[in-house]
Amino acid sequence: MFSKPFMRPLAAILLVAGFGLSQPAHGQTIETAAKQAIIIDYASGAVMMEKNADELMVPSSMSKLMTVYMVFDKLKTGAWKMSDRLPVSETVWKKHVKSGGSLMFLPVNSTASVEDLLKGVVIQSGNDACSVLAEAYSGSEEAFAEEETRRSRQLGLTRSTFKNASGWPEPGHMMTARDLSILSRHLIMDFPEYYPLFSQMEFVFNGIKQGNRNPLLYNTPGADGLKTGHTEAAGYGLAASIKRGNRRIVMVLNGMSSMKERAEEAQRIAEWAFREWESYALFKAGEVVVEDAEVWLGEVQTVRLAAKGNVEVTLPRRARAEMKVTTVHNGPIPAPIIAGTELGKIVVTAPGMAPLEMPLVAVDNVNRLGFTGRVSAALGRILWGSKK
Repeated sequence: MFSKPFMRPLAAILLVAGFGLSQPAHGQTIETAAKQAIIIDYASGAVMMEKNADELMVPSSMSKLMTVYMVFDKLKTGAWKMSDRLPVSETVWKKHVKSGGSLMFLPVNSTASVEDLLKGVVIQSGNDACSVLAEAYSGSEEAFAEEETRRSRQLGLTRSTFKNASGWPEPGHMMTARDLSILSRHLIMDFPEYYPLFSQMEFVFNGIKQGNRNPLLYNTPGADGLKTGHTEAAGYGLAASIKRGNRRIVMVLNGMSSMKERAEEAQRIAEWAFREWESYALFKAGEVVVEDAEVWLGEVQTVRLAAKGNVEVTLPRRARAEMKVTTVHNGPIPAPIIAGTELGKIVVTAPGMAPLEMPLVAVDNVNRLGFTGRVSAALGRILWGSKK
């Protein structure tokens, strides 16, 4: 094996482009009053802080994000249009009129556009709007909840189970903070054309004006989503996203004691994440990392190796100088070589942190030498250590 160091030392958390979350560097933490919490870098997926992130919890209205995802997907595929009007059934109206939960105040036997219903869910947190969307989508809210659970597994939400479309308290309706962070990241990444809806400050429907309940929209620069939640069983929660410059963070907090504590904790932890952590782009997909990996019995003596995917790192600023980045590959690499074949890896190591790896792939095709050339190269290596 050849281990070849490159670049200057870095302290980093590395992620190949995708939705897997990497582990936080040890010792980088902040206390929080939240019972469950996670904060991640949007681009890299790096976890900057977590607390009971895989503990099942009552998500309250934060679970409405899954309903929004389902509707956004309908719109993106063209199955629904924003202007489509959906009926408000007597079943929906009776279910919510005396519930005491948050409402859009949809009149019975009326209709509302998909656009208005989405605003009712995102801005007003309307339970009735969720039920109307669910009935139109699946025929009943129960069937819709089952479909939400199936779809959530496809998105990587491994522990979430939905029993309704709104997050109204119901046995078995559970999520984790990590699942909510993954869902939030999907909403931003998969639907950039619809995501700005989350930053709308207020909405008027049926003569009733209601403001967005996300406290960060009012006092935190760069905040542009996503959803609050509150029930007696769960306490106060928030799934939020903040973008400053080229950097975005996603945060989920739950189990706080009041609206005031929720607002203060969310702002404090967000500022900590931007202050103490930084993100860096190391390589773009296809960027050459190794110029001259040795080839055995090939028509050329070396082959270039490149990063298979985009490589971003998110790291505590004070730890950056402690990281080492190396390349590792089996060598010499026998020909023939097909471009795109994985031939090695980038390895990132640092004290107190598990090694992180990313594939290296061949940039070029390399043909094998003919019989005479192979014999000559083999003899040359035996006699003189030739690289041919």
